[in-house]
Amino acid sequence: MAYTAGDTILDDEYNAFVNNSSSPYGYNHFAGPGLGEYGLNQATISTVSAGDTVQASSWNALFTGLDNISNHTNVAITSTSVSAGDTIAIKAALIGDLANLAAAVAGGSTGATAISTAAAGSSTNSGTWNTSSTIERSVTFADNATMRAFFNAGGYIRANPGTSGSVAGDKDVVFQELEAAFGNIDIKAHSSTRSGSGETLTTNGLGNGFHDLSTSYTTILKLTSNNSGYTSNTLQIDAKLNAAVSSATVITVRLYATDPADDTTYTSPNTSGVPANPNEAPAMVLALTEGYPNNTEGLASDIRAASNAQVSNTQS
Repeated sequence: MAYTAGDTILDDEYNAFVNNSSSPYGYNHFAGPGLGEYGLNQATISTVSAGDTVQASSWNALFTGLDNISNHTNVAITSTSVSAGDTIAIKAALIGDLANLAAAVAGGSTGATAISTAAAGSSTNSGTWNTSSTIERSVTFADNATMRAFFNAGGYIRANPGTSGSVAGDKDVVFQELEAAFGNIDIKAHSSTRSGSGETLTTNGLGNGFHDLSTSYTTILKLTSNNSGYTSNTLQIDAKLNAAVSSATVITVRLYATDPADDTTYTSPNTSGVPANPNEAPAMVLALTEGYPNNTEGLASDIRAASNAQVSNTQS
């Protein structure tokens, strides 16, 4: 309903603004632990008892919470605090403000700028390989509410592929070009981004984010080399969760590289100017970064992962 100056605000109406779990959503649904794409895991606001007068202090607790979420999401609001004795207990803009903030959280807080970065682990192949390389790394959160809040508040997991060392021949160049074309892959709430460009796009899964993942791998991006003579070589980033989005606590990222072609091996006396083992590809590297929402613009505390680990590291 719409309010004007002098209107009386009923306790159950105030409680809906605070606690409504269906549209129009209340503050606690999108700012508290929430569910699915809603929830920033912030402290909830208390409702009032049936028949109680809605005090200015109760309204101001709600407005303070809205200010904090507005500051973090960078979504402007127009409702303001009230003073004891005010005849109006709500500004007409409050309903719109609640809806706009709920939509921002549901969208993954794409306007948030209070995001810090920290290393989330790196793995390197133990040596060179001839056919394929697989590296998996996981990032674990304390609980599902923290994990969902991380992504809902604008957090992301960045995957950065690379190579280590060198091998004779053109395989270094082939995989260095592929990794450069990937750049940074940032897995966000509802989509992923790629900072690089080039090579042959084989699978474009950048429309997938945290909320789209399942317990099976989803390919975020797969590229095939456009380097003449090496157009069967590929590199891809995949991601999965350890459970449904509503209960997941772990995201696992996989870097998978392939070199399926059987390159001819040269033997003496035909070794001048050619690699002795042209099948050999360089060791691959998967580095993860945690882009975490920090507490500088409204959140009560940083929202961070609890740990990270290597899951597998194999090559053949």
